[in-house]
Amino acid sequence: MFYMSTHINAPEGVIADKVLLPGDPLRAKFIAENFLENAVCYNEVRGMYGFTGTYKGVKVSVQGTGMGQPSMSIYATELFRFYDVQKAIRIGTIGSVKEDVKIRDTVIANVAFSDSYLLNQRFGGLHYAPNSNFELLYTAYNKAKELGLVAKVGPVVSSDRFYDDNEDWKLWKKYGAIGIEMESAELLTLAAEYKRKALPIFTVSDHLLTGESTSAEERQLSFKNMMTLALETIIVE
Repeated sequence: MFYMSTHINAPEGVIADKVLLPGDPLRAKFIAENFLENAVCYNEVRGMYGFTGTYKGVKVSVQGTGMGQPSMSIYATELFRFYDVQKAIRIGTIGSVKEDVKIRDTVIANVAFSDSYLLNQRFGGLHYAPNSNFELLYTAYNKAKELGLVAKVGPVVSSDRFYDDNEDWKLWKKYGAIGIEMESAELLTLAAEYKRKALPIFTVSDHLLTGESTSAEERQLSFKNMMTLALETIIVE
């Protein structure tokens, strides 16, 4: 029996088994309008747009998830549990903490550190390291080369705090993190739980060392390299 989810108003069979997950719902709309063919909107609940269309003949969906790991947890859980999504690629922005990871570079995460209490709720005193699916990671890395993109692979941090007054990013940087974002650890953890394939891909939107940043409009409507890379990766069987 099919159970309609609470936050995604889509009937059975509408959502593809391959889904891109931007945090910003307007980025989902942009991708549907500029990259997918015959895209149809299947969700507008709480303004969190979801669309399904085709990319190079392959059925692909794109679903906004909102900001932060609790919001990501809702949408990823419903996609995995109710809609049988098999591959999920997060596409979003990230703040660089490394000198050689520059504004507008593409970042592919191989693992996600986190300060989120969501991990504590699951694992108590144990320390779980959410990691990306190797097949997706390998495909994305090679596709980036084919596309001529500057793509950096490394650990990212999924932080619950956007305004880091304690400057915890300096400690994360010391232990190898290359950027700070807010959702990936939860996606990767849920993918492990449901035995699905997941990968985060980012565009560097700001730099904590240099103070450089991009505009809100640029974040919402551009960063096409990341979108193309995610689509080219997710359609590979």
